[in-house]
Amino acid sequence: MSESSETEVDTSLTERATVVMNFIRGLVPGELHYPKVAVVCGSGLHHLADALNASPRVEIPFSDLPYFPLTTVEGHVGKLVFGYFGTVPTVCMVGRIHFYEGNPFDISVFPVRVFSVMGISTLLVTNAAGGLNSEYKVGDLMVLNDHINFPGLAGWHPLKGSNDSLFGPRFLALSDAYDLELRQQVFESAKTLKLGRAIHEGVYVFVSGPTYETRAESRMLKMLGADAVGMSTVPEIIIARHSGMKVLAISLITNAVVTEPTPKASEGPANLSAGKANHEEVIEAARQAGEDMRALVLEIISTL
Repeated sequence: MSESSETEVDTSLTERATVVMNFIRGLVPGELHYPKVAVVCGSGLHHLADALNASPRVEIPFSDLPYFPLTTVEGHVGKLVFGYFGTVPTVCMVGRIHFYEGNPFDISVFPVRVFSVMGISTLLVTNAAGGLNSEYKVGDLMVLNDHINFPGLAGWHPLKGSNDSLFGPRFLALSDAYDLELRQQVFESAKTLKLGRAIHEGVYVFVSGPTYETRAESRMLKMLGADAVGMSTVPEIIIARHSGMKVLAISLITNAVVTEPTPKASEGPANLSAGKANHEEVIEAARQAGEDMRALVLEIISTL
């Protein structure tokens, strides 16, 4: 592709993100024009935004924002909430836009581009994930220290196509995607809060969804070195790093992934539904962990 056409793509993306930024700044007051941190609230974790200081506090539905994509998934409200975590001006993205909803990647990651234009320096991403690691229990937390971008390895990558050079480089290194100091702060904050919930560090594998993984697929992902699996987060991480943001990502383990081989028909009756994942289970596990997650996120951001 020629330099002129690449520039056109970059300018169009920048212009769209700038239009959204200016629209937001017409609705939020003072220092909240320039939030320092953005928090992406995953499935069932929309109550994270409740920890934002109530005054001033502004809520903007996705549907009110120009160019902004909409979310269609239960447990994802679809709004931006501006306020303070402690004294840190913050925006919470309550609900996210998934690839499996039919959006191309440039649409599903557009909110992160808007955060970049707004000057946000740190992105904290949360998600609900299935536990592949046999040591993980439902309700545990996992701090991401690496990921496997399964669709990306097959050609479905959020940076595919003409590079947005106004945001970042054509060839992006991701070996340092997850900020070490922020990861360390999670464990320090958990000690301060005396959380009784187990916190691990591990590898998250991104799959496109919307189906949950088969038993054979789950065994394959585990063999590849993944500790948890989910249908989000990695595209947002890639775009955030492309834009120069520091990144912290935390998974709430909401179900234990079934990895045992499927019983053979010749072996007689078996309970094939045992351990089968469902979205209601995910939402309920997130609800139960909500208070600990709110406290942890508030403590982490307050120390920045």
